[in-house]
Amino acid sequence: MSVNMKMIQQMQTRLESMQKELAETVVEGAAGGGVVKAQVTGARDFRGISIDPSVVDPNDVEVLEDLVTVAIQDAMNRATALAEDKMGALTGGMRIPGLM
Repeated sequence: MSVNMKMIQQMQTRLESMQKELAETVVEGAAGGGVVKAQVTGARDFRGISIDPSVVDPNDVEVLEDLVTVAIQDAMNRATALAEDKMGALTGGMRIPGLM
C-alpha cells in the first residue's frame, strides 16, 4: 500500500471518529437572556428545547415563537462553528466541499 493510500485511510478514520464525536456532542443556543434554550448536536440534529415558564404569555405567543426561533438559530450556528473548528483541524484549514 502506498504512503498516500495510508494517509487517506488515516484521514478517513479520523473523519469518521470526528463525525461520531460531533453527533454525540450537544451544544446549546439561547435567547432572551437564557429564558429559551435549544439543544442540537454538533452534527446539527435538534435535541430539545427548554422554556422558562415566566416567558409563557398566552396573550403574546409571537414573542415566544421569536425566542424559540432565535434560540434554535443560535444553537445551529454554534453547532456549525464547532464542526468547522473540528474539521478545520483535520483538514489543516482547507475547506473541502461535503465536509463543511
